[in-house]
Amino acid sequence: MKPELLHILQHSLGVDKYGQGRQYRNHFVTGPGTINWPYCQELVALGLMTRRGGNELTGGDDCFYVTDAGKLAMAEASPKPPKLTRGQRRYRAFLRADCGMSFLEWLNCHGKEIA
Repeated sequence: MKPELLHILQHSLGVDKYGQGRQYRNHFVTGPGTINWPYCQELVALGLMTRRGGNELTGGDDCFYVTDAGKLAMAEASPKPPKLTRGQRRYRAFLRADCGMSFLEWLNCHGKEIA
């Protein structure tokens, strides 16, 4: 898949460059004469997106939606994320905990549990 097509699918779904994250949206607004419009048209032709004509909400531009096939293609084409070091895994666990402690305090309580 072309990098431009993959980026549009990822952006439309609200995920990162590895295809990770909660898919909290499903739309991409663009119109004729823009850089991304031909790519979105290509994604429609491939069955990876659908298109709805513009309206007042989109400023007249077309709105494109990722299909189930597009979601699958995005997941398959997205690169694997880099391996995290032990320290990176611990820090991410600290961020997920959202416990009100400093990182050092959290490490003293929980740091050895995360490998």
